[in-house]
Amino acid sequence: MNRSDEIKQKALELGFDVVGITDAGAIEAEQVRMLREWLQGGYAGQMDYMHRNFEKRVNPAALLAGAQSVICVGLNYKPAKSKTQSEHDGRTGRIANYARYEDYHRFMKSRLHELAEFVGSLVEGEGRFKICVDSAPAAERGLGRRAGLGFIGKNHMLIHPDFGPEILLGEIITDVELQADEPLAVNCENCNKCIEACPTGALRADGLFDAGRCISYLTIEHKGEIGRGAAAKMGERLFGCDECVAACPYAEKAPACGNKQFRFYAGRERLDLGEVLGMSRESFKAEFADSAVRRAGLERLKRNAGICLQNVRAGL
Repeated sequence: MNRSDEIKQKALELGFDVVGITDAGAIEAEQVRMLREWLQGGYAGQMDYMHRNFEKRVNPAALLAGAQSVICVGLNYKPAKSKTQSEHDGRTGRIANYARYEDYHRFMKSRLHELAEFVGSLVEGEGRFKICVDSAPAAERGLGRRAGLGFIGKNHMLIHPDFGPEILLGEIITDVELQADEPLAVNCENCNKCIEACPTGALRADGLFDAGRCISYLTIEHKGEIGRGAAAKMGERLFGCDECVAACPYAEKAPACGNKQFRFYAGRERLDLGEVLGMSRESFKAEFADSAVRRAGLERLKRNAGICLQNVRAGL
């Protein structure tokens, strides 16, 4: 077993579902062009941070001087189907699947630190490492695709042929030179189910993704009021949206999350809208201390709860 294979084996032992390695070179020129044009076209909405650190975002070596390789991992978060899965009852708002688990940033980072220590032991402490889980300006999907973790689908998510689109991504950028994997020769072919399922048309037929119209963006990132037209399409979605994921044929056949250490909160499938509207800052912090829901903040969550109630009353 060579060094790269040992690292992959260790990643699987740490609970990741998929792992691959790519070089630390810049992402493909076509992807750089598309990202630049997407930003210039205003499709990032209020996500100003997407405009910052552009060179770091497209070039891993800019995040770690002397970088040679990127170890990419994926964690399956598809929930198991519940016999007691709650139905829409007019009083609750739906939570995106990934936010029904503990905060994945902390969970994955701690295990990536363990993996980095293992790699360091293989090179007798000579390696340097930069760990990324969503928060660093890294082109995670582009790197994951190049490392053989899957392909980028029409829903603009990385899709693994076996685990589907419900995988959380993380990376270790290192100056240790490792054997790189090849990208997978798989794609969406003629399937357009995610585009057809998008409630707001954020997934455009021409392949562009308009984040400003995406319900996940609106409920989590967007500051201030949400226009009534967009709000009406939110339905009872309180935090995030899984429509383009649920419509994906790869998601349908994917197994449920098998990592028993990744804490799952069955009760967070839906939240009582009245309770959300009555939450204090203290109760919000206590309830979501270990949840991605805290990303939205209390005021935005209350805004979303009010919209959900309006939609329910209007039969939307």
